[in-house]
Amino acid sequence: MTLLSVQNLEVRHGLLRAVRDLSFSVAEGEVVAVVGANGAGKSTLMRAIAGAHGPAGGRIALDGTDVTGRRAHERVAAGIALVPEGRRLFADLTVAENLLVASRARRRGPWDLAAVVAAFPLLDGLLKRRAGNLSGGEQQAVAIGRALMTNPRLLLLDEVSLGLAPIVVDTLYDSLGTILTGGTTVLLVEQDLGRALGVARRVLCMLEGRVVLDEPAAAVTREQVVDAYFGLGRATVTTVREEPA
Repeated sequence: MTLLSVQNLEVRHGLLRAVRDLSFSVAEGEVVAVVGANGAGKSTLMRAIAGAHGPAGGRIALDGTDVTGRRAHERVAAGIALVPEGRRLFADLTVAENLLVASRARRRGPWDLAAVVAAFPLLDGLLKRRAGNLSGGEQQAVAIGRALMTNPRLLLLDEVSLGLAPIVVDTLYDSLGTILTGGTTVLLVEQDLGRALGVARRVLCMLEGRVVLDEPAAAVTREQVVDAYFGLGRATVTTVREEPA
């Protein structure tokens, strides 16, 4: 069943068309990685789906319901949660306070403070520490945990590994393992191509605001993705496949 449907989406930054005529769908329970060079429109796409950036055209639907005109907090209530690039925590609040802020928009489900700490053991013992005093990896764990506290149907992860040491990224992905393999629907923007191909069921490659590759991760080669990534023209540009309802 299709959970997320994006149709002919256009998103602008002033006169710049950051996302242009973009269409794809994500099935319920699917993990889809979005890759592409800097400036390809990945983060703009994620913000548009979350309601943080209004589109200039097109349609975004969650489980068949048009949410294109809904505000960000209304989309959270509907089941969309974004972990933004740069984390954007409340630096002066404690870890616990950052997590509990999200619980105000919490839907019914398994995620609460105890569940988040169990999923991210590195947060154990840090609940009373100010978020601004945490390391980058700890802050990223809090940002992901804050999104999970809303019990989302669709989790948007924007640049999980950005600016973090490889050993820290390994720790985060170990914690994310149960989420990525446990039936949660995830749209993941990831700069580490190997990691993206390793955790995703499907990979989308964006170039200049468009999807230029949409393939099952197991069926595509790293070379095909790299070609699409840089617009070299050797990758096969696939048509967007709609999942059956």
